[in-house]
Amino acid sequence: MDAELMALASSAATTVVGMMATDGWESAKRAVAAVWRRRRPEEVETIEAELVETRTELLTNRQTEGELQIVWRTRLRSLLAADPELAGDLRELLAELGPLAPEAAQGSRVVRGTASDHATIYMAGGDVHVNNR
Repeated sequence: MDAELMALASSAATTVVGMMATDGWESAKRAVAAVWRRRRPEEVETIEAELVETRTELLTNRQTEGELQIVWRTRLRSLLAADPELAGDLRELLAELGPLAPEAAQGSRVVRGTASDHATIYMAGGDVHVNNR
């Protein structure tokens, strides 16, 4: 699996698990179920039950958040490996849930840059101030 798809699965897992302890929980659950419904409708009930189980575990012990993210990252990577076209669905999920997610759950960004000859590239996840004199 290429790095972009791995990062996408990771971001989606981080966002969904992060939202499980917020008011956006129902939106996250619906969005994940919708992805499964489009690709594997026979698994939707199981996935919804597993989401509820994950949320219960998270609310019982917030220290498990990292472990639960790994579980969902693995599950989403497996789904992407079986059906790479699902990437578009996960991007839509992130676009829908990203603004609702707590800041800590908004996932990671993948930024790539290629420079050649004497080019300079500046990359950052926030503000950048460059003074070339």
